[in-house]
Amino acid sequence: MTIDHRPVVNPMIVLRKEFDDWAVLFDPDSGEAFGINPVGVFIWERLDGRHTLEDIAQDLKENADGIPEDLMNQIEEFVQLLIDRGLAGYEIG
Repeated sequence: MTIDHRPVVNPMIVLRKEFDDWAVLFDPDSGEAFGINPVGVFIWERLDGRHTLEDIAQDLKENADGIPEDLMNQIEEFVQLLIDRGLAGYEIG
């Protein structure tokens, strides 16, 4: 995956924020739920088709402490996991 891709959330998925900034992504069609931590929520909220993965990494560096050196790899892996589960994808057109 290249970093200039601009992923988007699946509009059918519901984000339900829980305590301590954790959240659950819920797919009403399948009934499946997927828990994400606060960093996952931060990334999810930027999957709007306007932010590249590089933009998201930069935002995270500016807003969080203890950023790992392999941040881009971790963001790419997380976004790919969301895509594999049908929770996100890329706009066509």
